[in-house]
Amino acid sequence: MMKQLSKEQLLSIHSNGNIQLPQAMHLQLPEKVLQFGTGVLLRGLPDYFIDKANKAGLFNGRVVVVKSTGKGSTDAFAAQDGLYTLCVRGIEQGKMVAENILNASISRVLSAAAEWPAILQCAENPGMQVVISNTTEVGISLTADDVHAAPPASFPGKLLAFLYRRYQHFKGAEDKGLVIIPTELIVDNGKKLKEIVLELAARNNLPQDFTNWVTQANYFCNSLVDRIVPGALPAKEQATMEQELGYKDALMIMAEAYRLWAIETNSPVVRERLSFSEADSGVILAPDINVFRELKLRLLNGTHTFSCGLAVLAGFGTVRQAMEDTAMEACIAALMLQEMAPAITDIYITAAEAARFANSVLDRFRNPHIAHQWLSITMQYTSKMKMRNVPVLLRHYSRTQEVPQLMALGFAAYLLFMRSEQTAEGAYKGTANGQQYTIQDDHAAWFHDQWKRLEPGVLVKTVLSNTELWGTDLTALKGFAPAVTGMLSALLQEGPRSVIKKVNHVKMSV
Repeated sequence: MMKQLSKEQLLSIHSNGNIQLPQAMHLQLPEKVLQFGTGVLLRGLPDYFIDKANKAGLFNGRVVVVKSTGKGSTDAFAAQDGLYTLCVRGIEQGKMVAENILNASISRVLSAAAEWPAILQCAENPGMQVVISNTTEVGISLTADDVHAAPPASFPGKLLAFLYRRYQHFKGAEDKGLVIIPTELIVDNGKKLKEIVLELAARNNLPQDFTNWVTQANYFCNSLVDRIVPGALPAKEQATMEQELGYKDALMIMAEAYRLWAIETNSPVVRERLSFSEADSGVILAPDINVFRELKLRLLNGTHTFSCGLAVLAGFGTVRQAMEDTAMEACIAALMLQEMAPAITDIYITAAEAARFANSVLDRFRNPHIAHQWLSITMQYTSKMKMRNVPVLLRHYSRTQEVPQLMALGFAAYLLFMRSEQTAEGAYKGTANGQQYTIQDDHAAWFHDQWKRLEPGVLVKTVLSNTELWGTDLTALKGFAPAVTGMLSALLQEGPRSVIKKVNHVKMSV
């Protein structure tokens, strides 16, 4: 019978080239990082980088993890001494990647509810240097909180209490400040977290000297993370991996090959403390990370949004299935490389950078180990089109008066996807390939009404001219409304699969 992964069991594991193992000394490294969150993204990205750096002798520090929520327990981490297997699966530069890594970056996991004094004691560790968080977007918000509670209710409250204990213990020493890097998916996450912490300090009547120390001795860095970490492997694959590796692992997770952690800083102190950044090109320290956010928002998220309606209508369940279809793959690639990438190049983003990022996105879309549902991407479709794609469309027209045919197709497919029937329960249901799907969009009722009242040509003009939806009149874009109307007519008369092949053939022949 296989034994559970643990520090003791580690000594008997033989890699045989199947897994990257830590050495005994890596389990004795000092604690340098406090991490709020036990989720798979943190274990698959920041903890991956730290473990890799430790094995390269670059960072030489481990992570104390704080479990902030009351759900679940820390038992699995305790039973395995914080060890877990990360299975990296995907495509990188056109080549399949399959790596198994036994991650030894986590020293222990502490429950905020049950072990708050032990967490505060970590603030007294002179070697503590970095704080990382991923508490969901809701975590970085201002709520009434008591910094003296055990523990404070909110994540910013817990962080403030930790900083206050550190300030008191080291008597405000300048060199005992921390590098604080939230990874929550909101713009300017570091800046917003700092503002909330300072506001909570004022509401809790903490000393002005402490507030000055927070501002002057600590570094709150904006950051952007990008890696798909689905989490646990499918049961059959998990069993196969455990058999191959020779141990059971309740914490085994999978991540795609692509990884990015862009951290905004121009401080030599921060660069020195984040020495793990030297171990992997996926960690980028830069004075401005907006370029990386723009690339991700437009070329990854934007391509998803332009393609999701068309993919659902054409009968593709997942992104991977669409990329396995020659015509659909070519359509998505042409959309990204020929229309979207040129539209976002400017003095900050070069054509080469946009093309390189676009090709990495296509590799990610092709990953056979990720089952990303197209229907889930259609959630709040209208707001995603406005935020992600209308700016790209406008930038395209600022450079050229030519109609972007594939953007027009994506918009037409969006309109057709939003055609619905209302159920007795009030839900809005569309139909594709004989199957119903639920439209989860705040504007579903409005589109339902437009489709009931208007013929397609009028509907296109009505939707595109709606400045409340888009912030601008899209019928003012030369030739765009007629192109969308033509694409919508073709989708209705010929069907999505036929249109994909036809538009792809025209695009490739240009």
